[in-house]
Amino acid sequence: MATTVAETLALHLDTAATLQASTGPPEGQLSTAECIRDDSKYSVQGMNSHPVIMTRGQGSFLWDLEGKKYIDFNAGFSACNQGHCHPKIVEAMTRQCQLLTMPSRSVHVAQYAQFCKKICELTGFDKVAAMNGGAEAVDLAIKIARSWGYKAKGIEQDKALVITASDNYHGRTLSILSASTDEGYRKNCGPWMPNVGPFCAGNEVRFGSIEDLEQAFQSHGSQTAAFLVECVQGHAGCLAPPDGYIERVRELCDQYNVLFIADEIQAGLGRTGRLFSYEHAGIKPDMVIIGKSLSGGFYPISAVLGTRRAMDSIEPGQYGSTFSGNPLASAVAIASLDVIMNESLTARAADLGAKFEARFLAIKSPYFDTITGKGLFRSIYIHETHPQGRVTGKRLAALCLKRGLVVNASGRRLRVAPALVIDEQVMLQGIDILEKALNDLVDLEEI
Repeated sequence: MATTVAETLALHLDTAATLQASTGPPEGQLSTAECIRDDSKYSVQGMNSHPVIMTRGQGSFLWDLEGKKYIDFNAGFSACNQGHCHPKIVEAMTRQCQLLTMPSRSVHVAQYAQFCKKICELTGFDKVAAMNGGAEAVDLAIKIARSWGYKAKGIEQDKALVITASDNYHGRTLSILSASTDEGYRKNCGPWMPNVGPFCAGNEVRFGSIEDLEQAFQSHGSQTAAFLVECVQGHAGCLAPPDGYIERVRELCDQYNVLFIADEIQAGLGRTGRLFSYEHAGIKPDMVIIGKSLSGGFYPISAVLGTRRAMDSIEPGQYGSTFSGNPLASAVAIASLDVIMNESLTARAADLGAKFEARFLAIKSPYFDTITGKGLFRSIYIHETHPQGRVTGKRLAALCLKRGLVVNASGRRLRVAPALVIDEQVMLQGIDILEKALNDLVDLEEI
């Protein structure tokens, strides 16, 4: 039976009230400073994190070790479109944990078969292959595309190209960094896998430039197996391409017999106001890569969806992973998809996204620049032009955190992408916090 967003919000709020009754770290629990100390000492450092220890989450809220409550405008970088700890997904995961979690792919499990049927019927694709993290799924899509290029298109062995767009983010494994232009991620990691990336056809293929792609196809179309692209670039700043770009990509791929692969790991499953961001262009790719909120933020699962023409090119045994398609991940994914569909989260992202954009554009500050993206997949940009250097993305994110709003800064850009279940008034409250923080920065020497 379908559950309304209002009913879900009520469940979230009931749970949140129970959680909020307990404040401060439990007896014997390490303090925030001690946890950060141990993290710094023993873990390999990834991205720069806020100096806070989050211990609980519910819906669009997080709580730290001291019991302080935050509005979350990150939503696990799109892994938690359904909100933190959605009760329906908690129920499905708990139930499956008590039955069977990992029997190996040497036997069939009902949950994976159910997931495969559900996702194919929902999206209109013929076949699916599940993996774990998003990067694994991108790697598999490249493998399938190459195999298709050799078997179906007749490309000479070891000559197939998979072209990507500049400023992409498809993950940080070696094969995918080979297709990246991010020098920070690539530093000291070469040599690189050949024949993938924005330069593999000779000229640079810039995101949004149909002329670049057409030039690459004209010179190397017979060698090109696939073009892999985010239809809204996430890591680059929630950037949508110019109108008509995706439609023309589809036409060129058809003209040159090239597979069109859409990376929907961040932008997909409702976040942009359509189930997939490519749907804004009214086209259908040959393969689609999904992940993040396919898990509801619970248990890693990613997948490659595609037409039979593309997916049947890979040989038996060439696709596989120990944990791929396990019953626990499959049960979680089924519940995650049910939440998106039953609670109309795609339509909700479209509706709230328009209000989100309008409210940001109404910010009164000489330091606010613009907002990019679609639906609830957004970034804002600020002018870092204060004469004393007090207005920066980093300082704004720090002040927002201090005042109860979690956002992530990269240079002068801040990702603002809350869960799709967020209450409208809570969403607007978050923007109020950000606007006041932006205006207050000029008077604050220290945060």
